[in-house]
Parts: sequence; C-alpha cells; structure tokens
Amino acid sequence: MTDYKATLNLPDTAFPMKAGLPQREPQTLQRWDSIGLYQKLREIGKDRPKFVLHDGPPYANGSIHIGHAVNKILKDMIIRSKTLAGFDAPYVPGWDCHGLPIEHKVEVTHGKNLGADKTRELCRAYASEQIEGQKAEFIRLGVLGDWANPYKTMNFTNEAGEIRALAEMVKNGFVFKGLKPVNWCFDCGSALAEAEVEYQDKKSDTIDVAFNVADQQSLADAFGLPGLDKTAAIVIWTTTAWTIPANQALNVHPDFTYALVDVGDRLLILAKELVEACLSRYGLTGNTIATAKGSALENIHFQHPFYHRTSPVYLAEYVELGAGTGVVHSAPAYGEDDFVTCKKYGMVNDEILNPVQSNGVYVDSLEFFGGQFIWKANPNIIAKLAEVGALMNTETISHSYMHCWRHKTPLIYRATAQWFVGMDKQPAEGATLRNRAVKAIEETKFVPAWGQARLHSMIANRPDWCISRQRNWGVPIPFFLHKESGELHPRTVELMEEVAKRVEVEGIEAWFKLDATELLGAEAAQYDKISDTLDVWFDSGTTHWHVLRGSHPMGHETGPRADLYLEGSDQHRGWFHSSLLTGCAIDNHAPYRELLTHGFTVDENGRKMSKSLGNVIAPQKVNDTLGADIMRLWVSATDYSGEMAVSDTILQRSADAYRRIRNTARFLLSNLSGFNPATDLLPADEMIALDRWAVDRALLLQRELEEHYSEYRFWNVYSKVHNFCVQELGGFYLDIIKDRQYTTGANSTARRSCQTALYHISEALVRWIAPILAFTADELWQYLPGERNESVMLNTWYQGLTELPEGFELGREYWEGVMAVKTAVNKELENQRAAKAIGGNLQAEVTLYADEAVSTDLAKLGNELRFVLITSKASVAPFVDAPADAVVTEVAGLKLKVVKSGYTKCARCWHFRDDVGVNAEHPEICGRCVDNISGAGEVRHYA
Repeated sequence: MTDYKATLNLPDTAFPMKAGLPQREPQTLQRWDSIGLYQKLREIGKDRPKFVLHDGPPYANGSIHIGHAVNKILKDMIIRSKTLAGFDAPYVPGWDCHGLPIEHKVEVTHGKNLGADKTRELCRAYASEQIEGQKAEFIRLGVLGDWANPYKTMNFTNEAGEIRALAEMVKNGFVFKGLKPVNWCFDCGSALAEAEVEYQDKKSDTIDVAFNVADQQSLADAFGLPGLDKTAAIVIWTTTAWTIPANQALNVHPDFTYALVDVGDRLLILAKELVEACLSRYGLTGNTIATAKGSALENIHFQHPFYHRTSPVYLAEYVELGAGTGVVHSAPAYGEDDFVTCKKYGMVNDEILNPVQSNGVYVDSLEFFGGQFIWKANPNIIAKLAEVGALMNTETISHSYMHCWRHKTPLIYRATAQWFVGMDKQPAEGATLRNRAVKAIEETKFVPAWGQARLHSMIANRPDWCISRQRNWGVPIPFFLHKESGELHPRTVELMEEVAKRVEVEGIEAWFKLDATELLGAEAAQYDKISDTLDVWFDSGTTHWHVLRGSHPMGHETGPRADLYLEGSDQHRGWFHSSLLTGCAIDNHAPYRELLTHGFTVDENGRKMSKSLGNVIAPQKVNDTLGADIMRLWVSATDYSGEMAVSDTILQRSADAYRRIRNTARFLLSNLSGFNPATDLLPADEMIALDRWAVDRALLLQRELEEHYSEYRFWNVYSKVHNFCVQELGGFYLDIIKDRQYTTGANSTARRSCQTALYHISEALVRWIAPILAFTADELWQYLPGERNESVMLNTWYQGLTELPEGFELGREYWEGVMAVKTAVNKELENQRAAKAIGGNLQAEVTLYADEAVSTDLAKLGNELRFVLITSKASVAPFVDAPADAVVTEVAGLKLKVVKSGYTKCARCWHFRDDVGVNAEHPEICGRCVDNISGAGEVRHYA
C-alpha cells in the first residue's frame, strides 16, 4: 500500500500543545524585562493620545491576596486594551506607606518604648521591605508597569507634595481646628477615619436612669398643672453607662407627646407611646396625670444623678421611639448628635466635659471613678446609680457596635481638638466643598452606574473630615499655633512651603527635628510647633496632586486629571472619597473623569474568603499550579460589578476554557506551516467565498470586542472570543477547511486562500486575547509567520481584516443559513454513528430534501456542498420527494436522509468515492487526489 502522507499538507508547528504556564510565564517576564517592553511602549506612545489610569495604592503590609490580584489584573487589562486601541497608556503602580498598621507592626516587633525617630526609621525600612515583596507578586501576574520607578507615599518628593497639597487647601480656606467627637481607638491612641471603622456584635448593659427635676414649678407649668405634690424625674435609656459622668443635657423630640406618670412614690416623665413598655420593664404600675409636647419641656433643668450640676432639656429631632424611653441623655464629648445639639444651644468648647483620656481611662480628678478604664467602670457606675436611687432598670443586650478594623476592639466617640476639612465652611472663594463635590459626582461617569448614587449619598451626609492623627509614622501637619490665641501663624502657607523644601531633601524627619527658630526667628517663643500627623487617607487622597503633576507627571494638556480610578467597592468611602474631596478643594473638580468599581471575592457558595473556613484562594498558589493566565482568564470571565466567586473548581473551568482557546490558536498556527505572508498572502477578491466570510466574521467580532474593551466589559470579550473559537471556528470553519488545507496543492489558490484567512484571523486573535491572556498572547506572537516586532503589545488592533462587499452573493446571511443546515446534518450523523450505521461522517452520503428557497441556496455550493457538510456525498432533492423515513430538522423547509456509502475509501483524503481506483498509477485514491498530486489540482470556488 502506497504511503500518501508525504503528499498531504499536514499541520506542523513548534507552538506547544501543553501550555506549561507555571514554568513558562517566569521566562516570559524575564524576556519582557530584557527587551525593556514597558519603556518601548512609552517610546512608541509619545505622540499618541494619552489615557491615564491612576493607581490606587495598596497598603505596604503583607503578601497580596486574591482581591489584590483581581484589582491589578483588571487594571492591566485596561492598560493593555487601551494601548492596543492606540493610546499612550502608562501605568505607574503606587504604594500607601504611612499609617498605623505599619507603626503597630514595628511596635509589636521591636517594643512600644522606641523613640519617635527610631520608630519612623523602622517603619520606613519595614514598608520598603513589604513593597519589594508585593511588587514581585504583582509582576508575576503579568502586570505591565513602571515597576522600576513606582510612586510611594513615603518618597521624600511625595511627602513634600502632600504638604503642598495641604497648603493649597489651607490657602483656599477649607482647613480649620475644632473640638469635635471623632472615632477614637484606645489601642491606636488616635482618631480613626470612617473607612477604618467596622461593626461587630458587642454585649452591653442597658440602663434606665431617672434624673430628678430641679425646678418643679417650671415642669408643672409645662404639663399645665398648678403644681406637683411629689418628686418628678425624667427617665433616659442608654447602652453606654460610662458616658453618664459626662452628661450635660437631656434631649426630647419637639413633636413627641410626653406623659407625666404617677407611679406612687414619684412622677416619671416618659414618651407617651412607651409608657406601658417602660413600666413593665421597671415592674411598676401607674397612671398618666398629664401630657405635654416635647417642645414645652425645652430648657427645664434636671439634677444629675450623682454630681452637683443640672442638665437642661434640649430639643432634638434625632430622638426616636424605638427602644428606650423617648428621652436621650446627652454627653456632648462622646456623641456627634449630642455635640451638635449642645453647640447649637450655646455651649462653648471650654464648657464641654471630657473626662476620658486617650487611653480610655478617666482622669484622676473625676469623682467616684477617676483612674478607672471606662469599660471596667460600667458596673461601678451602675452600682452608683442604684445607690442613689436613680437606676430604674438594667439588663444585658447584644447589639452591633463600632470596632477598630485593626485591633478589633470597641471604639468610642471622643471629643478632641483636631484639624478638619470643612464640608460646609465657606472657602476663600467659590462654593463650599460639599457643593463642589456633589457637582463633581454628577460630572463623573460611574461603572457600574449605581456607584454614583452611593458616593453622592455619602458626600451629601458626611460630617467634616478629621485629617489629624496622633502618631509618629505619618506626614506631619506643619503648623505653628500662637500660644495665647491658638491661631495659625499668619504666614502659614509660606512656612509650609519652606517645610516642604526640607522634607523634599530629608523626608518627614525634617519637620520633627526642625527647631522653630529656623523658620520663625525671634517670634518662635510665641508659637507652638504641633506634632500631629495627617490621616493616611489624606496621603493617598492627594496623590493626584503630587504624583500626576509632580513625581510622575502623567497629566493631559488640560491638567493632571486621571481618565480612570479603579478600585473595590469599599473605596467609595475610602480612596475615591478622599481623592474627590482633595481634588475639589484644590482644583474645584474631581481628579478623575470615570470611576470603576469591582466587587469582593467570595467562594462558590457566596461566602467571604476566610482562613478559618479554608476557602482562601492564594494567587501565589494559582500561579504555581495553573499559571497567572488562568487567573486572568477567570477575572475576565467574571462580572466584576458584583461579588466575584472563585474556587479551585471555578478556576479549573477557566483552565478548560483556556485549553480550548489555546488549542484553537495552535490549530491556526499549525496550518500556517510553509506560509510566508510577504509572498503567499492573497488579496481579498482572490479568496474563496468561505474564507472571505471567515475574515469578515472576524472583523465584525473585532468591532464588538473593541467596544466591549472600551466599556471595560471583559466578560463579554471572554465569552465572544471563546464562542468564536468553539463555534464559528471549531464547530464550523476550521472543520470544513481541513480537507482543502490538507489535500490541495501546497501552493494552490485553494490552500493559500485558506491560509490567508487563517493568517488574518491569527493576527487578530492574538491581539484580542493579549489584554487577558498576556503570557499566552506573547508566546503565540513569537510563532506567527512573517516579520514582526518583539511583542504583540507593541502593536494596535489588527487592520488587515476585510469586510464582505455589499451585495456579495455568499454573504453573511447566506453562511448563517448554511451553518444551520450543517448543524442539522451533524445532529443526524451523530445519531447514525451512535447506532453504528456509519463509522464516521465521511462514510455517510446525505440527501437534503429542501424547499425552493433552501434548495436555491444550497445549490450555489454545487459539488462543494459535501465539503461543507463533511460527507463523501451530498445532494439536494425537492422537499416533496422526501421519503417517509426522512428526518425532520429544525431548519424550516428541510428534511434529510443519511445512508452509508457503498464506495471505496480513498487512502489519501478518506472520502468514499466512486472513482477510487480509476487511475491505474494510483489505484488506492480518488480522482480528485490524483489531480492534486500529479495534475493541475482541483479548483475550489466556495468552500
């Protein structure tokens, strides 16, 4: 038997079938580094329009987790797709370096008795070490960026830039000093930002406390009575017994009705709706003798339960009729609402009682409880209330309470003298910061759209921003305050610039070692140099000011305004928020044009990632077992607008999808063997109809993909590329062309037309997947035929795809119809194979019984219909001639019948044909194969 294998154009490529990503990806990273890929991108992009994605800096502490990986991969996919779209899209990664977590880590490692200078030195070293570790892990994900020159908030130039940003806000009139309750952590010893607060369940002792009236006649008048014949008391309910020593007022709602209830030995004032519940709780019975609106009780004084002072009634609309008595006890030092109400009624800062120190211990001078830690003092306070007869009831409840996100310990509101950015403070000129920020939100595009309403509500309702902290490891607030007046030095902005110049050279240490006389001269004796540091959210929130226009200028001609900020959904109250406020305070607009928000990762059951649950997916492990491209493919396939489910099973599904895409790419490459685009590429009008359709289909898909990439809809890119590989290519086009590709003459139009299409599709496909499968696309690029540059990323979307001309006979709709027919035939062929009626498709002969419209279409293919259906014979007959056993298909006007061929199998093309053996020189092959071997070669027109 003659071996005809040498006469076939069999596929051949060195592109490996097995990806080996964990081993191959690090080699690719080395190659990118050796060719200076990022720098080359900057060179070719210098005359392109700019696209700026400003990196939200991760905190320089600990190894990266799956959430970090999602964030960086999303950013990288955007940067790569924008580059391919013809933009200059730099990516400068950044790190958030100051703040309590690092300082806490240093204290745990080295002890708490370090000097401030030594603490800063160790913090800087620790942050540097953490950055190097995280940097290596981010690079391993395939993220292209300026890794040799990232921005760090602890870089001297950035520390100086932050001071200059603060100076701009001071100059514009947004910064002020004030006494206000702020979130306070005893373990941190500092105020916390809203984003540093989390809520956990906490057990607390509730107390109902009676405050005896100090002016019985005023109370009688309020209730419309001539007088009172027994002691009257107003009752409050609270879960914070430790605040009772700081009580200075009582709040009632002006519109609620309050009842004066006779319980025998005294009269109690309670909200009318809560009388029954309260008396039941106290184990008392009583009757209401009078009622009054809350507004009638205003400014009536009541005696503090155990201190010799009175508490006036102030009206407040935040009082509710839920749990409690309808009366709220007010300690202005320890509650935002309390503070605002007391200030509204004329209480000045010096009058506000604040006996709790920064460590949670009462001042020694506090009568009864001095020197006690507040949580431990609770039972003692309750006992004191019982002793003086003021305790009506106490019980223990579990409720949601604010905790420090680092120490997981309960927080309190605590009034401290802090520096604030005023939301409603009238600036030197223009609108208030709140109004500016609301307007900026309306001008910003949000992805997904719901983010706009979320951020808007946060800005609309947020209090002033407390920007000061009492720590060592942070950018200083370089203010000098007059010792007598407490006012800022009149040359503050000028002095801040002098400090910034020093910090630019020596870092933040320059401020802490600065002698005031160096800047103030003789007047230094009149001023205090403060030691407060800036909230770490101010660090990252001002990077648009000193990174984009300073250390890493990436702005547009219109200014250093980023096109996009991209972070997790928690950053509406974090980086998006602080950046918005500083941008509006300094530049009167948001520092971004668009905000993209992604969700958090959960396991396949929707549970949060937790070591205790054992459902954590470590990106490092995925890199080492499956490869970073599998993780990137999972990110692209997931709708990031909500929670992003990930597990080993889900990643394995991504690996399966990856193999289908890789195998498709390998098939394309292997069938480009011997193809030189410089000499073998055919013009579109010389290509066979099916090949022209395939290129046209790729062009239509590319237009869709470009749109999806521009809208950051990566899951659409993934699904359409995957479907194209599996359906249009694998399930239709590539299946059909195998015969033509393998059996026709090596240099025939039939084969070169096919290879031309495969080349165009390959050139497009490698770019389509480049933003997602960064490593695989780069690998594929090296195997494509023809002259090419060093990386797919040094190119733009492929422009060689051609569109079918209008009116083309075998156009898009035509091939859609043919695909439907082929699907119907394939279904019946599978049934016949399962029934063992035929061994394979080529052993089948199919007759299509079609109506006139379908017959007309199929007839256009002539004898080439069999190549489309991949059967040895295919014929068309009138629909009315269909025999009773013809199969009814899902295609309207089509039935079909499959029979086993009775002819001999061609040893070369495997078709069963009646002309096998006709040629004496080649008795084992069909006439077509004889012609392809020794004759002029067959001519294909359509398929």
